[in-house]
Amino acid sequence: YPHELSGGQRQRVGIATALVTSPRLIIADEPTTALDSITQRQIVDLLTSLVDESGASMLFITHDFAVLNRATTRCYVLECGRIAESGDTDALLDQPRTDAGYRLVRSARALSLHAGRESVRNPAQKEADHD
Repeated sequence: YPHELSGGQRQRVGIATALVTSPRLIIADEPTTALDSITQRQIVDLLTSLVDESGASMLFITHDFAVLNRATTRCYVLECGRIAESGDTDALLDQPRTDAGYRLVRSARALSLHAGRESVRNPAQKEADHD
């Protein structure tokens, strides 16, 4: 019965249901929310492998930077419903170019998601350093 399934099992059933029709675009809206980190990794790995095998594209929506880095190659930062920044995920996480990107990366690092990396600099501060 559905109520007997764990969160990760329910996510897998949802993914299987979505992929039955062989879609060309998969929209994964917070697919790992409320899952433990091991199950998050399994779900992300499952989604990315299925997308790779099927040749589909995936729009992966998340607020979790650890998941973002594992699931995507390109990233868009939204602010007030508009794209504030876009680019290669690794580059954006290493050196955000906008204040919105900087705030998100700084907050993620404050939560220790990127512990050990050098500190990120505010784009506005970079400009002030050049003056």
